[in-house]
Parts: sequence; structure tokens; C-alpha cells
Amino acid sequence: MNFEMILAAAERLKGHARLTPMLSSPFLDRLAGRRVLIKAECLQHTGSFKFRGAWSAISALSPDVRKCGVIAFSSGNHAQGIAHAASLHKAPSVIVMPSDAPQLKIENTRALGAEVVLYDRATEDRDEIGEQLSVERGLTLIRPFDEPQVIAGQGTTGLEIASQADALGVSDADLLVPCGGGGLTSGIALACAERAPGLRVRPVEPEGFDDVKRSLATGQVQRNARLSGNLCDAIITPQPGELTFPIMKSRCGPGLTVTEDEALSAVAQAFLRLKIVAEPGGAVALAAALFKGSELQSENAIVVVSGGNVDPQMFTRALATL
Repeated sequence: MNFEMILAAAERLKGHARLTPMLSSPFLDRLAGRRVLIKAECLQHTGSFKFRGAWSAISALSPDVRKCGVIAFSSGNHAQGIAHAASLHKAPSVIVMPSDAPQLKIENTRALGAEVVLYDRATEDRDEIGEQLSVERGLTLIRPFDEPQVIAGQGTTGLEIASQADALGVSDADLLVPCGGGGLTSGIALACAERAPGLRVRPVEPEGFDDVKRSLATGQVQRNARLSGNLCDAIITPQPGELTFPIMKSRCGPGLTVTEDEALSAVAQAFLRLKIVAEPGGAVALAAALFKGSELQSENAIVVVSGGNVDPQMFTRALATL
């Protein structure tokens, strides 16, 4: 996994992924006590940055392999990214999803053309299910974060951030990234190490599911005690990836955590001040900018809002915090 793979992924993504905007609001600056710039990946195709990695991985397959189909496991955003990218490539896709994923994400994944296989994330192993179906049906497994071409695709977000920050005259900032298994975080960290070394990547996780923060603090991979039971479902994973953790360990600053209430408040503020829709897991980095300022080092914070696939009921609950 290297920077050249990110550049190659960027070439394959041209004309397919959206160049998402960098937004700002004086109201958010005031709440955060610093300048806040928001990279709105919730406006990416399928409502999440995951389309980048999905297109990168599927477009890198040979035509013969691609036409046999792909399989992925995901709580929803990787699922939708893979389903859409596979459909655009006219390739079949099977998605293994936890049964407690938001219904909207399950329905959208099916609507985008994928076959959905549900499992219980508390009692069943998604990796095992995915591997078995891959072998049985001759499908290519595309992992949600521990996959070089997926990391490369997510890293294109970092290329855009570096360019957009430079255009705004920002060369020093805490770059806050919602973090599950670390595909987006490590991809952005690789890109910024080359293009914008003054942007310090900081992973952000929900309290109680801070495996990356603990892993970075100890230098060793740590697991979460629980695998479900948080509103930030999009970024709950058992532990950092084998590929992503070494990248984060060498290129990221200390991790941050936020509460569910802080994530919900960030969802509401994103809508109120920026007119964008974020899901709780996608809003944790904004929550860190707004509520964890004492843990930041720079007068500038760049925030990735990584996804906007939120159920209406959850969005209503977030708006009620205003």
C-alpha cells in the first residue's frame, strides 16, 4: 500500500466520483473556538465516501474476474458503495449486512441491485460468512477497509482535502476523521503525508468502541469488548485492520472519542449551519471539533463528515437536540 496507488485510484475515479465541497460556517467556528472546515463526503455518490473505495477496487479487477461478481460485508455504507459501483460495471454483487443495520441502508443496498444476506453481528462472524460465500459462488471478496485498493480509493479524499486546504491558505490543522476499521483514516493519512504534512490526521470514534484510539495509545492492536449497541453503527468494527493499523500508527496523531449525545448534536448542527444531512457515525469528527477542543493542537480543524445515510427517525431525534 503506497501513495502511488492513491494517485492511480484517483485517475480511475475521474468522471465517476464527485469532488465534494469544503464547507464552513462562522457559527460552527464560534462553537468550536477555532476555524472549522468541513469536507462533506456525505454528498458523495450513495451518501458516503465508501463509493470511492468501491469504485477503486472494482475498477482494478480484470474484466473476466469482475463479470463473475463481487461480495462485501458492511453495516450499510460500504454495502451501498459496492452495490452501486458493481451495477455501473454491470457486475453482480452480494452484500453481507448485520441485521441491526438501519433499515434505510438495507433497502437502499437492495435497490442499488445487490443481493443482501443478513447476519447477527453479536453472534456470527461476518468474515467467515463472506469467505464462505466467496468460495461457494466464485465471487471476489472486497473488504470494507483492509483492502489495498479500497484504502487507495478512500485516500483520494485526502488528495482533495490537501488541494482544498491549500487553496484556502490552511497548511496547519487537526484533520479529524470518523474511524471504524481505518480505511478512510489511513488513506487520508497516506495522501496528506505526501501532499499536506501539516495536516495532522486524528481518528475519531464513539465512546465504548474506541479500539483505534486504544491501539494507537498502546502501540498494539486492541479489540472492542462489544460489537453493537451504539448509534454510530457505521463506524463500529471489532478492531483496526492489519493493513490500516500500521499506517495509522506511523502517520496519525492520538485518537479522540465522543458520546452519542455529542454525535447527535453534531448531526443537528451540520443541518442547521451547513444544510447537510449527516448520520451519527459520519458526524463524530464534527462532534470532536465542537466538543473536544481542549484535545486539539491547531487553531484550524478540518472535519470529514463521512456519511449521510440516516433513518428519518434518527434524524428527527438529532434535530430534537437543538
